[in-house]
Parts: sequence; structure tokens; C-alpha cells
Amino acid sequence: MKINYLGLLLGVLFIGINPIAMYAQVEKSCIETHYSVNLWSEKLVAPQKFAPIPQAGSTYWRDSIPNVMQQSYISLGEKYLGKSWQSLPASVFSEYRTNGNRVNFEGLSFAKRKQLACLVMAEVMEGKGRFLPDIINGIQSICEESWWGIPAHYGAKVPVPEDQTVDLFNAETAGFLAWTTYILRPQLDAFSPLVAKRVDGEIERRLLVPALEGKYWWKTAGMNWNPWICSNWLACILFNETNRERQLQGVSAVMKCMDAFMDAYPADGGCDEGPHYWDRAAASLSENLIMLRQATQGIIDLSSSQKVKNMASFIYKTYVGKGYAVNFSDASNKALAEINVMYPFACYVNDPVMRQYAAYVADKNQFLVNPAELYAHSGNYPALGRELRLLSNIHSFTKEQPKDALIADAWLPNLQVMTARSKFGTTAGLYLAAKGGNNGESHNHNDVGSFIVYYNADPLLIDVGVGTYTSKTFGADRYQIWTMQSGYHNLPKINGVDQKDGKKFCASRVQYTKKGKQITFSLDIAKAYPPEAKVDAWLRTFHYNSGKEIEITDTYSLRECASGSTELIFMTNCKPTLSVDGKSIQLLHSSGIRTLSFDNSLLSPSIEPILIDDARLLQSWPSGKLWRIHLILKNKLLKGTLKTVIQ
Repeated sequence: MKINYLGLLLGVLFIGINPIAMYAQVEKSCIETHYSVNLWSEKLVAPQKFAPIPQAGSTYWRDSIPNVMQQSYISLGEKYLGKSWQSLPASVFSEYRTNGNRVNFEGLSFAKRKQLACLVMAEVMEGKGRFLPDIINGIQSICEESWWGIPAHYGAKVPVPEDQTVDLFNAETAGFLAWTTYILRPQLDAFSPLVAKRVDGEIERRLLVPALEGKYWWKTAGMNWNPWICSNWLACILFNETNRERQLQGVSAVMKCMDAFMDAYPADGGCDEGPHYWDRAAASLSENLIMLRQATQGIIDLSSSQKVKNMASFIYKTYVGKGYAVNFSDASNKALAEINVMYPFACYVNDPVMRQYAAYVADKNQFLVNPAELYAHSGNYPALGRELRLLSNIHSFTKEQPKDALIADAWLPNLQVMTARSKFGTTAGLYLAAKGGNNGESHNHNDVGSFIVYYNADPLLIDVGVGTYTSKTFGADRYQIWTMQSGYHNLPKINGVDQKDGKKFCASRVQYTKKGKQITFSLDIAKAYPPEAKVDAWLRTFHYNSGKEIEITDTYSLRECASGSTELIFMTNCKPTLSVDGKSIQLLHSSGIRTLSFDNSLLSPSIEPILIDDARLLQSWPSGKLWRIHLILKNKLLKGTLKTVIQ
């Protein structure tokens, strides 16, 4: 795509055009507009002739993959040799509709797919047929399942073969089997051509036909469902589709879906679902773009698109260090991207920071010695296609210089998220991330104006995250869950009232400035609260002072003081105690005592312990203990300024 940079500059200088808005407009529908079907249809690979990487049996796997890596995958596969294949009971599927539990069925389903993924990779590496009987049994067992999705995405207690609704895991299983039959088709056909033919038929029935013909909401969505499903749909189109006309229609449909996804994204590439979901949002987009370029002989190529580049770089712009990431929304604070999708994406957009970051993550996790460790624990179950794609680039990957992606600061003006660290290239000192936005974002928590602080890349003031998913998580009662409420974020409670969910509850008057090492981020969060909060303005300003301290100034204007208290709330995983002089909260951090100072003539402190017993939250906070700090406003003045300082 070519952009008139001179025209853009003149527009900014002389007629006041907003460069972000103008650029976003240029980027609209960039696939469909620039790549008409007449341009790429003749170049599109013939049905079932897509060959993006060498198949099993090729000398590539023996000669290019270091022996120690081969043995790692083989050893993992050996753990599943001769293991029986788990059926998926209808009674367990039905639990979601009876008691809201979704994890019991997901655990069985995902474990079964992990079993097959490990066996397939072992066979690719060894190439002796030792794992094939188990693989064939696994393929057959999965093909016998009534539906490949999960109960949270299904409208009835039990699945029936007649209803092939296309959800994330219906598509994910189809894509997994598509990669399996591609990489092992010669070996499967040598046993019996009916095995791969059965998979082709099941994929046609369960995904290719319903995805093409169905009017699914995710086709126009700007969140992870769209590219995640499409990355599997496109793999099935290219590997398993036998009908040329339907192949062309399917590719065209996927391109329209990708346009809708990218059109919904801001120019800054910010993912409102957070880094945890980037892995299946922008990263899944990259899988589609890589396959489209390969399948059309390079005709469809968005690698130079600035928006796509920005979407890629989001993953390290929100990286804290030591494996921690900024975790607004439903994201976990431990959300390092999988290198098997990060590195190919980095190569696609030619981002040297991201390439070196992927190499750094690989080095820290000994990928070139024990790759099966990362493979076995990636995602819900190992992503076979991603792993194979990464290994097909092993020569360039091993030449990368590992380097942690500790950028100094970032500002995403559309997403309204800022980050800052004490010094480029080091985790030492204070790290701040703060957000504006609105309370109608994907995987939203009511958290407009919230922030997190790390010291030496260890958490100090936190976003708690999200607990184990249940039927309540994405239902009408979502905001009854305490982790979703603003009262359990680093935010004010105004006249006893929390923020409200919905897109109209948002930040206003957002400003960001950087002068040297001084960064200021301010926003009015009054509109994030419902009318009963009785607030006209609440200007929250963050001053990041060279990483030495973070000063937060809250200037407010209330219509009246109601019966509920107005207070500042801070969440922490560090044991807090009140200082002797009563002017600060001392936080027992891994590095020593850190302080949260306040004016005790205006604010009265109290500390509330919170015990964690949710399995998912315990992954982030293994001690099982958090604390909620309340700084309660003493007076009933309608206007005032409250200042807190983190040192």
C-alpha cells in the first residue's frame, strides 16, 4: 500500500487534519480495496496443493532441526504412546447449562487435543511411523465427536451432529486436523487414504460449508473471535477444500472478515482485550496474512501496512519485564506471547525489536534445547500449525540476537493507554501503565482511569485480573463479579458509587505529554460514573518523574455529597501497613519497603485483606493474599484536590 506522506504532512501543517484519523481512513478495507478477486484468483494455489512448509518425511526435519530439539519433541510424544483416547461425556458437556461450570469439559477436550498434537510433532521429528497408530486412533476419535466446540458457545445441554455451529474451538479443532493431515498426508495415505479423506469430509461438514454460508456475528467483529476462527478456516480452505469455486469464495470471505477486523482496530494498533488476547487477536491476523501471501504467490501482502506493524508492536509496548505484562481487561499479568506466533509475525512486518524479543523469550525458556516444554504448555493445547511454521524458519531464528524488549515508554492515543519505565533497557525502578478508554471495550472491566505500578518488574499496585471463566463471566451478571468492578481497581469510589459498564461511560479531556524523562497523562473520568455518583468532573493526572516517583493528582467537582463515602482505592499484593506518622502506607515489596504517601488531613486510611481461592487468580497471585487500601475523604467539600505519591 502506498501512502502520500507529503500530502499527509501538508494536511497536518496547513489545514489541521488529524494525522491519526487521516491515516486510519487510508487503511480502511485495505485487503478488499487493493486486492480484487481478479488480481489474485489466478495466482491462488490449486485446491489441496498449498505447501507452506515441508511435509513429514522431508529431509528438512532431519537435517535442519538440531538433534537435541528433535529428541525433545520425540520424548514428549513418547509419554502418550499407547494411551487410550478419552471420550467426551454428554453429562460433563451439560454442566455449563446446569451449574455454570465450563472448565470440566474444556479440560477433557483440550487434553485430548494436546495428546494428539504431541504425537504428531513426535512423528514429524522421528519419521519412522512409530507414532502413527496412535495418531490415526486419535484422529478417528476426534472425528467421532458430535461437535468440536465447547459448551459455553453452544445453545443446548448436549451437542448434536446436525448443529455445526462455528465457534472458536470447532474452528480450532478443524484447523488442527487440517495441519495434521497436511504434514502427515503421505504417511496417512500409506496406511489408508480413507483416513485423510474422512478428515476432509468432516472439515467440510463442520467448518467449510457452515462458515461460508452462515451469517455469524464474528465475521464483522473487531475482537479475537474473528481472526482466530479465520486463521483456522483459511488453513482448512487451503489444505482440505477440494472445490475450486468454493475455495475462491472462502478465501474472499476470509479477506472480508480480516478487513472488518482491521477496520475496527485503531490506527495505533492497540488491543483493548489486552496482551493476553493479543495472542489470538492481532497474532491470529498475522497467520491469515502470512497464509494469504504464500497462497497467492506474494500478491496479497500487507507487511508494509503501518497499522499491521502497530498491531504487532503492541505486544512489547505493553511488556513490563520478567514475564509480566500490562493486564487491563480480562488479561493475565503473566501473558508473554508464544514465540511460535510472535517470531513469524515479527518477520512478516520486519520488526527487529520483536524478532530479538522472540529470541530472548526462546533463550530464557531454553527453546533451542527443550522446545517441547514450551510446546506442551502453549495455549489451551499446542498450536501445531504455529509450531511447524516457526520451525520452518529455524535457520533465521537461530541467528537472531536475543534482547529483552524493555522500551522506555509508549503512548497509544486511540486506545488511551500509556506506559513508562525508569530507563530504556532495564527493569530497574518504577514502571507505570495507565488507561483511559471506555467501559464498553472487549473483555471489559470497569476501569477507566485505572493504573498499575511495578518496581524492578515486580508488582506493587496491581490489576487483579479475572477469575476462572463460568457462565456468569460473559452473562448478564458479569459485573456482579468483584474483579470486574471499579471498586476493586486503583480508582476512586465517588459518593459510594462505582463506575458503570457501557461504551458511553468513558474518559474525556485526555492529554499526554512527554518532556525529556517527565511524562504527564491526564484524563477526566467523571463520565465513567453513573448519575447517582453526583460528579461533574474528576480530573486524574499522572506525573511520572524520571522513574523516581509517580504523583497522582485527583481534582474533583461534585454536585453534592451523598451518604456514601468518597474514597481512593488501591489494590496491592504487597502487605501494607500504616506508617508511624500516619502519612503513608508502607508496602512490603520484594525489593524492600515502598511507600504510598497521602495527605492525612484530607484522607483517612484503612486496609482490607482479600483472600484468593480461585484457581486462575492463584496463577497470578500464588500467595493467595491481596489487600485493598481505602483512603477515605474526611470532609464534605464539593471541590478539592487529592494528591498521592508512590516512591
